[in-house]
Amino acid sequence: MVRRDVLDAHRARIRGDNPWQQRARLHQALWREEQSLPIGRHDGEELGSRLHASVADPPELRNFLSPQAQDQVQQAVADAPRTGALLSRPRLWVDLLSSQPLCFNLFGPLASDPTLATATLRLIWPDIRRVRDIRFEWSPGRGNPAYTANRSAFDVFVEYDGDRGRSFLGIEVKYHENLAGTPASDKDGFYRTIAGRTAVFDEASYPSLSTLPLQQIWLDHLLALRMLDEPEDRWDAGTFVLLYPVGNERCATAARAYRQCLTDGRTFEAHTLDALVQAASLATTDSWPRDVYRRYLDPDLVNTASTASRDPVDRPARPADPGPRPSGRPVPG
Repeated sequence: MVRRDVLDAHRARIRGDNPWQQRARLHQALWREEQSLPIGRHDGEELGSRLHASVADPPELRNFLSPQAQDQVQQAVADAPRTGALLSRPRLWVDLLSSQPLCFNLFGPLASDPTLATATLRLIWPDIRRVRDIRFEWSPGRGNPAYTANRSAFDVFVEYDGDRGRSFLGIEVKYHENLAGTPASDKDGFYRTIAGRTAVFDEASYPSLSTLPLQQIWLDHLLALRMLDEPEDRWDAGTFVLLYPVGNERCATAARAYRQCLTDGRTFEAHTLDALVQAASLATTDSWPRDVYRRYLDPDLVNTASTASRDPVDRPARPADPGPRPSGRPVPG
């Protein structure tokens, strides 16, 4: 747990944050200060993990670390009326803690360069031969009963040619999230019905899968499985991936618990953001992987601030920050 006086000094103390969330919020506040970017506000008070609109809104887009990330987010926002992507503004612009900007910061340069994407991602997924496309906040059909009849979408979707043919990765990206929130309604048992058709899940685990923290993982995994079963989609292989930072123990614990619910684990994987950033660093000499690491993962930022000598201050904790929703979008229901 981060010292209270350190959180207060950087306007990063929020009631309800767990120890990892405290650390992640402080990390973003420290990064903003390191970049000399003006602080934003939440509920009328300064909040260290938010940017002031003067540097966050287009065309400045200082929440995004590279020209490629900026290009990709602007294109995704422009396409949102057609694709249905849920990219809420101004949070997308101002919220440093949100996992949606993280998606663009990490995958934007890869989406702009399929050759680099191939070299990077095959270090984690060796079956990748060629990345064809990377999309953000993507679903094959929001609300379509042929899939999951809800608004579930993958934070990042990678289409590639693989050892088994036309393949995909459907990726859910987490940063500070704890997989809490409001569970999706399934009063008619639709999710259990489509799960039963897959022979992937232990039926005794349905009660756990139907509640948080596992439900969101389950619904996204079901979306991937329905894509594989839909003949017109013509996928030969696909994997749902949960991606989270090493320090997020809630996500790590949920991933372990989720694996225990599976009778066939070939279509589910969990990996760390740290491993993927390292893969990018090995695949390119460009600076952006180092920038992503410093922005989100470098422990030195928080460790240095936490060990510095400060006089305790007694400011009240700020009201709970809604932050990004559990998936960066409303929970389907």
